[in-house]
Amino acid sequence: MGAPVKETRAMIAGMAPVLDPVIYHFCTGPAGLLPDAIASFREEEGLSLILSDAVALAHGLRSDMPMQRITLTVHSALDGVGLTAAVAAALAQVGIACNMVAGLHHDHAFVPADDAARAVEALLALASDT
Repeated sequence: MGAPVKETRAMIAGMAPVLDPVIYHFCTGPAGLLPDAIASFREEEGLSLILSDAVALAHGLRSDMPMQRITLTVHSALDGVGLTAAVAAALAQVGIACNMVAGLHHDHAFVPADDAARAVEALLALASDT
């Protein structure tokens, strides 16, 4: 993998969004589910977990907001500025909520499952306009 992309326009133009077909749920759950979570965050209210639909269902933790993950495949720098804001703004402009999660190599936008295809279209348009 090459060096992380830091320049704003390059990150947006190169984001190459990929839709994950798996349905996910944001849940509060026990630490024992950490190995099954694709992401977690400790909050005052408890351990927030992002779980696949199958794992959430097996533990009675499904939410009323099924989400899908769109991975921005550009290797974005942790100190890059503007990618998250551009993605959130583009999705807001077409009325789609998003929850951003950053990993070491990529950013991930979680969007309502019913809006996932439209969200990818909006992000592809954003990338091509940059």
